[in-house]
Amino acid sequence: MKSNPKPASTVVLVDQHSRVYLTKRPSTMKFLGGYYVFPGGAVEQGDMDIDTEHIRNCVSDEAFGSSHYVAAARELFEEVGVLLANNHDGSMANLNLGTEREYRRQLLAGNISFTEILRHENLFFDFNFLNYFGHRITPKESPIRFDTRFFLAKLPSNQIPKPDETEVEEACWMFPEDALIAYKDGQMPLVPPTIDSLETILNHKEGGELMLPKQKNHPFPFKS
Repeated sequence: MKSNPKPASTVVLVDQHSRVYLTKRPSTMKFLGGYYVFPGGAVEQGDMDIDTEHIRNCVSDEAFGSSHYVAAARELFEEVGVLLANNHDGSMANLNLGTEREYRRQLLAGNISFTEILRHENLFFDFNFLNYFGHRITPKESPIRFDTRFFLAKLPSNQIPKPDETEVEEACWMFPEDALIAYKDGQMPLVPPTIDSLETILNHKEGGELMLPKQKNHPFPFKS
């Protein structure tokens, strides 16, 4: 039985050295268990809460909804603890560890939305923190499918990733070219959207367009 793809967002986090942050999904996960991916996940109902007082430069004329941007920011914070938000004076937010852990716990439990966190802490999420560069749809053969929008984001200078152990088995910073070499050597399992993203970033460094190419019908691993 074929399933309809769920809206989703993925964030390619880049540090000051132009490395990307890859996370390994636990092997017990039904969807892409054991594979290295970028932080991301499905768009949730709470991501549709667009508060113009705490969300700036909202994009409304794209081929997809603003909720994809909010979902990207939420997933990045939920999975690896990187918060894309400003204080009122324009400085990057940096919650104390206890507050951060509690908010991430509530997000995972579905007890709070990302926008509610912004309201509680008087913070501001700017859509310009995220650079949209394409989308991918899980092939029809997969019983679990996503229509995923891909974004690039710079790591805030005052933060470091702190992966959630229930969603991330391990994580690492890698140069895109090294990740692709590790994949070709059989040392790092990757799926086509991740490979395409890494190749797009490499091409951009050489003057190419920062946009995913047209999707090809590559084989896609899944568990029945």
